[in-house]
Amino acid sequence: MTIGDRIDETGLLLRDGGGFQLRRDSGGRYELLLQRMPIDEVQKQVRVIGRYAGDDQIEVEGIQLVGRGAQPE
Repeated sequence: MTIGDRIDETGLLLRDGGGFQLRRDSGGRYELLLQRMPIDEVQKQVRVIGRYAGDDQIEVEGIQLVGRGAQPE
């Protein structure tokens, strides 16, 4: 994966100290670089869309709930 690659992943959104991580359904974790605090989505299954920023970091463009409680697109 190279910097700038598009990311579309699902997993569990976790709070990690002062930041957030995505525990990926496919294994591993990404640190999320966010413009807003996704308080309502913490500890829930989400879809994260963004760009790879290197060092397992994602510049997040959007987060949406998946599964139960998700709003239809």
